[in-house]
Amino acid sequence: MDALRTADSQFAGLPDFDFAPHYVDDMPGYAGLRVHYLDEGPAGATETFLCLHGQPTWSYLYRKMIPVFAGAGHRVIAPDLLGFGRSDKPVDEAVYTFAFHRGLLMALIERLDLQRITLVCQDWGGILGLTIPPAMPERFERLLVMNTTIPLGAPVSDGFDRWRTYNRSQPDLDIAALMQRSQPDMTDAEAAAYAAPFPDARYKAGVRRFPELVMTDPGMAGIAEAKRAAEFWRDEWSGPSFMAVGMADPVLGPEVMARLRATIRGCPPPLEVADGGHFVQEKGEAIARAALKAFGI
Repeated sequence: MDALRTADSQFAGLPDFDFAPHYVDDMPGYAGLRVHYLDEGPAGATETFLCLHGQPTWSYLYRKMIPVFAGAGHRVIAPDLLGFGRSDKPVDEAVYTFAFHRGLLMALIERLDLQRITLVCQDWGGILGLTIPPAMPERFERLLVMNTTIPLGAPVSDGFDRWRTYNRSQPDLDIAALMQRSQPDMTDAEAAAYAAPFPDARYKAGVRRFPELVMTDPGMAGIAEAKRAAEFWRDEWSGPSFMAVGMADPVLGPEVMARLRATIRGCPPPLEVADGGHFVQEKGEAIARAALKAFGI
């Protein structure tokens, strides 16, 4: 498979991101593709926080939450999806499918033998991640969910429709500018860090493709898994859940999250982050601390 690999020099000196990179390149079905993940926290930790990013971000998104989880004595795994971050970036946009990326995450969970997982997810991290516990429920104990959805073959929101149309018109999306529009108090250096994995448009196949994959029409790939996920979270989930909502998100904001909360059995009222946009992890330190307190860990 033809894939690009972002030079290490692109990731030098990123603000508040002194985490060591880890790689795996021999997972079944993904052999030869190098997948990057962060692995933080004390040796011997029994609880694992699995932090899943979306589009067009990468594990840098979790830089404010990782130290809180790790500092509380837990292991933190934050992978970069193929096409994003320090992971390899297949050039052919046809490679980017729901099954390809869901399979990647499941293979990584098995490869690292992650147990006692708290799923931490937002955006595509939730669209993919929320479908995984039904397939391996014995590995998951808790849920920390932020601005995301379970698409079931119907429109998600007017804001998402506008976003997909805009993304379609931007084959070389200005990621730094997008991030600062979403979270205006983000520094220029932080915004540039989000753009670091993508030196030019050739590296952005995943950025271009992901909005097209959101299951907004009947018959799209992933709907069967999403329906099973909705059933699982509504009828079978018994673990503790914590929801945080970036209230200024025009794409997957309060109304979308209210529908998702109604789908998650036992989910308490959310932490409403008034100044949080779609990428609410930018307010992640407070979210992480509140979640740990709620979970009692």
